[in-house]
Amino acid sequence: MKTFYDVQQLLKRFGHFLYMGDRMLDMEMMETEIKELYLSGLITKEEMHDALLVIRNERVQEKKKRMKSRGLK
Repeated sequence: MKTFYDVQQLLKRFGHFLYMGDRMLDMEMMETEIKELYLSGLITKEEMHDALLVIRNERVQEKKKRMKSRGLK
């Protein structure tokens, strides 16, 4: 799992379609869903770690993007 799209496809496999209108909220909810899938025994520990890493990296990029659009460094 290497991309945000890959994480979305993993969630889609289990019927999870997330769109809250705010990308940061979407990512927060995705993290929660990934953890729940792991705790339920539906995905492996490795899948959980890979997915969480991708989401967290995406969150950093989104924060940078938001700061840039506000004229901050």
